[in-house]
Amino acid sequence: SVHDRICQRAGLIMSDEQTRLGELRVKIDSLDKKIMELISARAKCAQEVAHVKMAANPGQDVFFYRPEREAQVLRRIKEANPGPLAGEEMARLFREIMSACLALEKPMHIAFLGPIGTFTQAAALKHFGHSVVSVPLPAIDAVFREVESGAAHYGVVPVENSTEGMINHTLDMFMSSPLKICGEVQLRIHHHLLVSPEFRDQEITCIYSHQQSFAQCRQWLDTHRYGIERVTVSSNAEAARRAAKEPGAAAIAGDMAAELYGLEKLANSIEDRPDNTTRFLIIGREEVPASGHDKSSILVSMRNKPGALYQLLEPFHSHGISLTRIETRPSPSGTWAYVFYIDFEGHMDDEQAHKVLAEVDEEAVELKRLGSYPIGVL
Repeated sequence: SVHDRICQRAGLIMSDEQTRLGELRVKIDSLDKKIMELISARAKCAQEVAHVKMAANPGQDVFFYRPEREAQVLRRIKEANPGPLAGEEMARLFREIMSACLALEKPMHIAFLGPIGTFTQAAALKHFGHSVVSVPLPAIDAVFREVESGAAHYGVVPVENSTEGMINHTLDMFMSSPLKICGEVQLRIHHHLLVSPEFRDQEITCIYSHQQSFAQCRQWLDTHRYGIERVTVSSNAEAARRAAKEPGAAAIAGDMAAELYGLEKLANSIEDRPDNTTRFLIIGREEVPASGHDKSSILVSMRNKPGALYQLLEPFHSHGISLTRIETRPSPSGTWAYVFYIDFEGHMDDEQAHKVLAEVDEEAVELKRLGSYPIGVL
């Protein structure tokens, strides 16, 4: 009958599909085994590198993490990636492999502006991978102290937001700290309006968040939650913690804080600018060699006289070096009229950069080299 023929044909199609899927699954299992063997071989090679370094420097505190080397590897991965995974996604996978291999000898301790669940922690994990020990600290100056003392290998602090500008406290810390900038990482910032599932049906009477987050969501709040009290707290994670236990409270925070405190999203991505991004700096105790695609940062104190800014900037122009950021900060002492924070393209060991800094040093009251470091890859 027609019915029987249809059922027979459907059965053949299902049989062909099951056969093909079975073949593909066998192939995937074989590839997974090869991937595991290759990752294990890479991990053993990383261990050998560590042993060679320790043997060559007996009794010394050996740095296994090489910021410039990792930047070079990740760039090469992105450039050589054949697809179909995007280059950024492939590099992220290798970032985690390198993080796990590095942790075989000794997991790095990374201090960050806490508490746990903040965007700064997300930036730390994006840059170093999830195999590090992340150490939350209550303030930016505490992060600097933790790294200066050697209790943490590196620190992660916010320095600039695309909506609200520079984080002045971070800039001011560099005036007195001996630490170097060893890297940078940019993080797309998505803010969500969060509530506890337990209090979801209750009217919202207050919203907790960090002052920066309120500023980055100002237009959305004025349009959709006008008149509701906005309470500033020390961090987005603290806002999420309070919202998790207070009836009628909501928080503006990111995905990590939402997951950490079990909150639901009343509204997604409420930041006013869709390209809202925060730049974070990696701070450490050693200088970073050139990676081939670098950025440098300096602090310059100039005398209070006509043409001071021109004298500072002219050498960069004459030697063809591009500035990516210049900020003015109040002087910590009465003898300095201007303190400029400057980012420029290139490494300080480059010939042209060396000439520029020599000319700047002649005119400046003080020139402080904060460090050269790889431009963020991820």
